[in-house]
Amino acid sequence: MIIDANVQPHFRNNAEIRRYLPPAHRLRAIPDVEQQWYQAPGGDYRQDLYGDGYPGSDPDTVARHLFDEGGADVAILNPLTRGNIADYLLNSRICAAINDWLLDRWLEPDTTGRFLGTIRVNPEDVKGAVAEIERLAGHPKMVQIGVPLQSREPYGKPMFEPIWEAAAGCGLPVAVHINGGNGVDHAPTFAGHAHTYPGYAAFMPLNSFVHLATLIIEGTFGRHPDLRFVFADGGYDLLTPLMWRLDTFWMSMRDQTPWVNRYPSEYLPGHVRYCTSVLDGPADDRHAQRWLDYTDKAGLLMYGSGYPHWSMTTPDESVAGFSDTQREKVLWRNAAELYGITAGASA
Repeated sequence: MIIDANVQPHFRNNAEIRRYLPPAHRLRAIPDVEQQWYQAPGGDYRQDLYGDGYPGSDPDTVARHLFDEGGADVAILNPLTRGNIADYLLNSRICAAINDWLLDRWLEPDTTGRFLGTIRVNPEDVKGAVAEIERLAGHPKMVQIGVPLQSREPYGKPMFEPIWEAAAGCGLPVAVHINGGNGVDHAPTFAGHAHTYPGYAAFMPLNSFVHLATLIIEGTFGRHPDLRFVFADGGYDLLTPLMWRLDTFWMSMRDQTPWVNRYPSEYLPGHVRYCTSVLDGPADDRHAQRWLDYTDKAGLLMYGSGYPHWSMTTPDESVAGFSDTQREKVLWRNAAELYGITAGASA
């Protein structure tokens, strides 16, 4: 079995979202899904996937690409939300509209059980995010909570904890993904904005480690043993040196974090997963197996195609050079355990 844990479905056009918004919000300005501050060479989405609408906007076409041609059995859909719009209440309405659209157009019409969904919430509206989780967590095809990688504060800060508590209480992992087309786009580096797309692509995944480090150091994982985070845009190649650094500082300064009662790296297996990325890992496949063994990344990594982005990868490309055991974990076992998907059966 192959589980694709990172697929971004899109609206057919920008006007489609308005059908799912309350009347008071239908005339508001909403960023285009392709209004990226950093444009990839050739565009953010694969040019051969454009048709009558945006790439990834037709369920039958996506099913053909992912299941019939790509070999996947299950796809976790994580739609983009138009980002951290300055009007946080509007952003919350957009998240709710996208959730309703995902159910109406993708999940409920799917009788095969191959599409599973993400409840998108707005972390800057904590009460609204908790209410949205409570509204949809009981739906059998909603299997995770989705938040943007961009944030004003690291996700380990106490202000966000009610959201993570609600997610853990419902047994749903939290998926963190770069959210394009933002109305308010935070800098991709700690020192401001990069000038070019290569700078953006290289530095943006570092933000995932800031979130991860604070979730450990602030004690969030310790207080919520069932809380799990999925960093869906890669960055797992950073884990070994950065976790080594975090472990080292923790050893010498334990008096400042007495609630962190074990090595920070020991929190990874029970709380953290990553999705594969074409930009991560060794360039030579001959080193892939040994490289994956560092920090036991085979137990943390899940295959994610990144469909329909320009950097999307096939299952074989994502596990090239891995051992049979590593391939099994990455292609399906890790995701099956996280999302409760039974091998050899529909979701």
